[in-house]
Amino acid sequence: MNLTDSHCHLDYPDTNSDEAVQEAEQAGVTRLLTVSVKLSDPSPVFLSEKYPNVFASVGVHPEYAAEEEEGTTVEALCRASQHPKVIGFGETGLDYHYNSDTKEAQKRLFCIHLKAAKKTGLPVIIHTRDAEEDTLEILKSEASPSLKGVLHCFSSRAFLATEALKLGFYVSASGIITFGKAEELRQTFKEIPLERLLVETDSPYLSPVPFRGKTNRPSYVVKTAEKLAEIKGISVEELSEITTRNFLTLFGKAV
Repeated sequence: MNLTDSHCHLDYPDTNSDEAVQEAEQAGVTRLLTVSVKLSDPSPVFLSEKYPNVFASVGVHPEYAAEEEEGTTVEALCRASQHPKVIGFGETGLDYHYNSDTKEAQKRLFCIHLKAAKKTGLPVIIHTRDAEEDTLEILKSEASPSLKGVLHCFSSRAFLATEALKLGFYVSASGIITFGKAEELRQTFKEIPLERLLVETDSPYLSPVPFRGKTNRPSYVVKTAEKLAEIKGISVEELSEITTRNFLTLFGKAV
């Protein structure tokens, strides 16, 4: 197997990074992207330096938009992205589920990340929750041939995936597609072209069936890949090769 976990958080307290990376390798997960949530915290970059097959992003999760706004500029993101193991920006985006009082700060930082992505050519990792219309509006306003990225842990309505695909974005499946009540989401993924798909864990969150309720691990991306392969009507080995190829196409610095 040649799988890539395109989104995990190896620096979180619930994760023993040594064990997680070793388990992933044993499961056939050959690459991992550990994703930043605060530009002020270099932990993901430090972890990428520790493991040859681990890469990092730099950016600010919308949850931390207000507290991180002052130091997050296009210039700061571009400087941080010069590290050889930093392959993208984010995760950034809009989350109105718990953080509706910081909408304007979230929007400003989202645009800053998109501008840095256009300036450097590196992709952006997008988080969106209860903010589909605003997310799409900003993506369309910043659209450019040099702007590329992925809607990570996709669980939104189908229209957002359709419109993002038109803008050249990729869509990433997480363990949510294995959940019993996710039939509508599975149908959405059935319609997304294979050449635009990634898989991820978003660990330590959202463990796939049969590990629901447990701390998620990068190795569990195998279960998500198996379900996505079933949805697409292909073998998990073929899906692994396709999604890893897609990852390397999008995150060209990881090659």
